[in-house]
Amino acid sequence: MARLSKRVRAIRERVEPGKLYPADEAFALLKELSQVKFNESIDVAVNLGVDPRKSDQVVRGSTVLPHGIGKTVRVAVFAQGAAADAAREAGADKVGFEDLAEEMKAGQLDYDVVIASPDAMRIVGQLGKVLGPRGLMPNPKVGTVSPDVAEAVRNAKAGQVRYRTDKAGIVHCPLGKVDFEPNKLRENLEALLGSLMKAKPTAAKGIYMKKVTVSSTMGPGLTVDHSALTF
Repeated sequence: MARLSKRVRAIRERVEPGKLYPADEAFALLKELSQVKFNESIDVAVNLGVDPRKSDQVVRGSTVLPHGIGKTVRVAVFAQGAAADAAREAGADKVGFEDLAEEMKAGQLDYDVVIASPDAMRIVGQLGKVLGPRGLMPNPKVGTVSPDVAEAVRNAKAGQVRYRTDKAGIVHCPLGKVDFEPNKLRENLEALLGSLMKAKPTAAKGIYMKKVTVSSTMGPGLTVDHSALTF
C-alpha cells in the first residue's frame, strides 16, 4: 500500500469530515496546513439554490473586497479624451482605443481586467472572440463598462472580484492569500456573500445559500458555517 505524504497525513489528522467550521477557524487551519514554498491563494465555492439552466436564475455581479485579494491587477482601458486621461490618473496600466484593439488582436493580452467607456463598445465589440474566451470582455453587469472609467479602474485595483454561477449553480471566487489574517479573509468572505445576497434572482425558490466551502491552492476544502457570518 502506498505511503501517504506528510501533507496528506496532516490533512487527515486535522480535518474533521462533515464539520461546519467557524470562518476564522477554517482560515487559520488552511494557513496551518500550508506546507508549500509559495503563498497559496484562498478561494471560496458557494453553492446557490438556483437553476442555472434558466436565464432568470443566473447570478452575476461584482464587488470590491475590503482587503483585496493579494495580487497586482493589470488593467487595460478603452477610452479617449478626458476619460482616457482620468483612467491613466487612476492607475490604468494601458489606455487606448483603436490602437489598443489592434494590440489585443495581435495577441497582447497580459491583463487581468479590461474596462471600456460606453462609446468604446463599438471598438470592443469586435474583440469578442479574443476577449470572451479569456473572461475579459467588458460588461456593464460587472462594472467593466462604465461612463466613470476612473472609478472602475480604482475598483479593479482595490480588489474587485467578478462572479457568475457555473453550470452547477456554484460561484467560485478568490478571497485572498494564505498569509492574510483570518479575520481579513472572513471580512472578504462576508463582503462577497453580501453581494451574492443582493444579486439573488427573484425567481429563485427555497434555500438560496446552501453551502460555503473555502480552500487553499494545495489544501483541503472546509465547509464554513455561514449562518454565523455578518452579511
